[in-house]
Amino acid sequence: MAALPDREFAPQELRPRPARRADAAPIARIYNQGIEDRVATFETRLRTPADIEAWFDGVHPVIVVESQAGIVAFAATSVYRPRDCYAGIAEVSLYVERSARRRGAGMVAMQAIIEAGEKAGFWKLLSRVFLDNQASRRMIARAGFREVGIYEKHGQLDGVWRDVLIVERLLPANLRDPKPL
Repeated sequence: MAALPDREFAPQELRPRPARRADAAPIARIYNQGIEDRVATFETRLRTPADIEAWFDGVHPVIVVESQAGIVAFAATSVYRPRDCYAGIAEVSLYVERSARRRGAGMVAMQAIIEAGEKAGFWKLLSRVFLDNQASRRMIARAGFREVGIYEKHGQLDGVWRDVLIVERLLPANLRDPKPL
């Protein structure tokens, strides 16, 4: 990856687009940074490009954000629950290259995945965030997600119980009133 300028990106420098299978290696590299940093996921096993390729199911959008240096962020949706009644809900994950953090790439990825989720027909996006991940919490709030509650001792990371904040964002264009019985 090319060196990044030491400043916030200008809006025209960040270009979101739908990810392709060919993007699996840079997505894995960025995700693995998040795994190594231990601030955003319970995952501890580093991912391979083949692991990432499995995300491309034709239903759940994956977005990358490019700068002149290459891919600097990604956002992905995945199955929330396998039951049919939850088919309109997607779980969202978002990761930013270490050197690009706090410079606007995360918000560009978030806005793009919200739009992609809406186009895919989802009526709700949700996620879970470590309570102490203040940067993610601020960005999520700016993107219109609301804090729903806290799962206590949701999982262990490196032998320590961690709580997570549940967040959600409704996608009004896809909310329909249920049919009367």
